[in-house]
Amino acid sequence: MSEPVAPGSVSQNRSIMIVLAYLWLLALVPLLVEKDDREVQWHAKHGIVLMVAEIVLWIAFSIVTTIISMASGGLGCVLTLFMPFFSLAILVVHVMAIVKGVNGSRLTPFSSDTA
Repeated sequence: MSEPVAPGSVSQNRSIMIVLAYLWLLALVPLLVEKDDREVQWHAKHGIVLMVAEIVLWIAFSIVTTIISMASGGLGCVLTLFMPFFSLAILVVHVMAIVKGVNGSRLTPFSSDTA
């Protein structure tokens, strides 16, 4: 795979690992492989936090639309039409995080202490 790096140094795979950090379960790859690179570890942890937040929001949105659909008939179906916009917003956040990470900065819309 990759050769071990000294703590605090930059690995050759840093850009690839940062991209993987924001691709859902693939965030486990940099988390487990690049243990010595603190920046990659930070991005991998935040990628996992982002993934969990997306899953929770998706489940909550599904439950709310189901309840509203059962209570009102068609209104839940209308709310389901907003799901593509939610998915697009998630994609935009991932792309922004990847671009900022590869360029050497961090996307921190929430508290950095979460991860």
